[in-house]
Amino acid sequence: MDRLEAMSTFLAVVEHGSLSAAARRMKTPLTTVSRNVSDLEAHLRTKLFHRSSRQLVLTETGSSYVAACKRILADVTEAERTASGEYTAPTGELAVTTPLGLGRVVLMPIIVDFLKAYPDIKVRMVPTDQKLNLVQEQIDVAVRIGQLPDSSLVALRLGRTRRVVCASPTYLAARGTPRKPEDLVGHDCISYQGFSLPDAWTFVVDKETIAAPVHTRLLVGSAEAACAAARAGLGISMAFAYQLGTGSEEGALTTVLDEFQPPSMPVNLVYAANRFLPIKTRAFLDFAGPRLKRVFAE
Repeated sequence: MDRLEAMSTFLAVVEHGSLSAAARRMKTPLTTVSRNVSDLEAHLRTKLFHRSSRQLVLTETGSSYVAACKRILADVTEAERTASGEYTAPTGELAVTTPLGLGRVVLMPIIVDFLKAYPDIKVRMVPTDQKLNLVQEQIDVAVRIGQLPDSSLVALRLGRTRRVVCASPTYLAARGTPRKPEDLVGHDCISYQGFSLPDAWTFVVDKETIAAPVHTRLLVGSAEAACAAARAGLGISMAFAYQLGTGSEEGALTTVLDEFQPPSMPVNLVYAANRFLPIKTRAFLDFAGPRLKRVFAE
């Protein structure tokens, strides 16, 4: 039995809730995942899960073993990085995750220049609106919008960005411009659940937060898709302020209801706390940090 592989499999099962979900995530046969867990239990001479027809539940021993596995695998990863020279020279693969629209609009040009400056570094960019677990997904640096929960991550403050309501000039010319949040019920709206519910958007009126009903004609899975639909004249959408200047003149967006928008949100670069920060990560923080601060200046 490869104990490190078995530990990694065990953590994947814990994270994804079942053997089959872990197998799909790892792109590994279900029989292999099941065997790794069973072999690990046999080696430890204890049960890690309570098994039923519907779910797996960690035993008390399994719960304590999770923390041990994470620590052991993190130490092994650190040792491998040290041996490969990541702590002595800016080299190796750097994994960066970012919200979808921000990655394309803001971060990609910075990464292009970073790669030119550091020819021995490769970048694996992971654009997603999900907040990935940096340790489990082996991510070096993440760009995060919004308040950060208390965690072991280290944050580098970049600035702030506003959430805005916007539409194409063509749509507003044809349908009129909403003057107050309640006017949105008479418009076609494009909703992204990362911002708010599809039947109500949040605004601030007289210093109080309200939920204004909206008529959603299109529900999308990313802020970038919502902007694209708004540029096409489909309706009124929400976006981040940095997205407004990314289209051609014909695809420009106009903001509405500015006086009712919630406060701006913080933007941070975050990375896992580590006794030995790889030089490639420090190089990226030093290179990208000042450039991102200019974009998100408060």
